Amino acid sequence: MSGILNSSVGRKFAMALSAFFLMIFLLQHFAINITSTFSAEKFNEISHFMGTNPLVQFVLQPVLIFGVIFHFVMGFVLEYKNNKARPVKYAVNSGNDNSTWFSRNMLLSGVVILAFMVLHFIDFWIPEINTKYIQGDMSGVLAEGEGYRYYEELVHKFESPVRTAAYSLAFILLSMHLLHGFNSAFQSVGANNKYTRSLKGFGKVYAIGIPLGFVFIALFHHFNH
Repeated sequence: MSGILNSSVGRKFAMALSAFFLMIFLLQHFAINITSTFSAEKFNEISHFMGTNPLVQFVLQPVLIFGVIFHFVMGFVLEYKNNKARPVKYAVNSGNDNSTWFSRNMLLSGVVILAFMVLHFIDFWIPEINTKYIQGDMSGVLAEGEGYRYYEELVHKFESPVRTAAYSLAFILLSMHLLHGFNSAFQSVGANNKYTRSLKGFGKVYAIGIPLGFVFIALFHHFNH
């Protein structure tokens, strides 16, 4: 593994694989959260299963956390290596003549998304872990008036217009991050073939549709609480 990460191609390939992994998680996360807009009971049921299933909690969840950390650390490493390989800074920057603003500032958008993820962990993950494993209330996570109530916590977080706006802005930035990152990931794994146009089309639909779906969820609960 260390040998792969010592090469530029290896680092890009590992970065791409971690990106695909996080995209799958994001899709699964959206599929669960969207149920909260039409059925509180179904959302609670699914969330309760995910929140108490040992495989999810003690295997998949640590893998996910590792994947998030790995992706962002590798992003910083790639940026550092790229800058180190180009010690001479040109006086003239052609800007949009050769690339989009987001393709040149993936690290910046990544930092903003990382800050959002920290807020998301503080809002949802840490309180849930505290209720279940520190307070020891595994049996009462759905009980009325006690335990960690998934739907109630979700709605409560989006009562604040400031927090709702922060979440919405973060997902818009995520969309722009994905628009470049999706194609870059496919290129890194060598997916340049007759299916390239279809892959790019799918990437655009995913990069725009999933983040906007999360924005819809935030706005829905903000205006319907």
